[in-house]
Amino acid sequence: MITNFKRFTLETCHEATGIVLIIDVLRAFSTAAYAFSRGAKEIRLVSSVDEALALKAKIPNAQAMGEVRGLPPEGFDFGNSPTRILEHDLTGVTLVQRTGAGTQGAVRSVNADVMLATSFVTAQATIDHVMKLKPHEINFVITGGMGNDEDVACADFLEKQFTGQAVEARGFIQRVYDARDALEHMEEHPQFPYSDLDYCSRINAFDFALPITRENGQLVMRAIKNGNVV
Repeated sequence: MITNFKRFTLETCHEATGIVLIIDVLRAFSTAAYAFSRGAKEIRLVSSVDEALALKAKIPNAQAMGEVRGLPPEGFDFGNSPTRILEHDLTGVTLVQRTGAGTQGAVRSVNADVMLATSFVTAQATIDHVMKLKPHEINFVITGGMGNDEDVACADFLEKQFTGQAVEARGFIQRVYDARDALEHMEEHPQFPYSDLDYCSRINAFDFALPITRENGQLVMRAIKNGNVV
């Protein structure tokens, strides 16, 4: 039985132990889920642009995805938009992801025993994956900071679901649209299309979870369904 929930930010997530759910709704871990839906093999998470480009150069069939201040850096193949990522066939591609919030949360959660990249689109699959571990405590990393309500909303939603409380999805979806980071999105913007808000607020769009493992000094995310790689 889960008896405790804790919340951390990028500044405090190094203190988080046990099961750590790293939340980035707008947009890193929503985009990651959509990338897997387009056939991506795995995603390597890094902290800096230089790391991303160096790792991309080392891995066959790798491409870089992510942003600095919301925009794709020079040398990156993709930005941080689910709308844009859905335009591509990523079958068999290894993505190297660097963002200002989501991937930083993963990199900085150095004491986590179990990490999952978390957003609304993989909510129930994340819950199912975690419940198999019979947790007593769950830690949330609010990567956008406590003032970014879309990530806080996702933590609120998950906490209610974990504890069996009734949930009205509409209110949580509206919190995504009303969040500070949502204001940047405009219909015709190439990197901040308004449609991203819809894609990022589709609760349980996918039936896979996104655990992050440490392998040979790297952080590797894969899409897992019923214990198997999708």
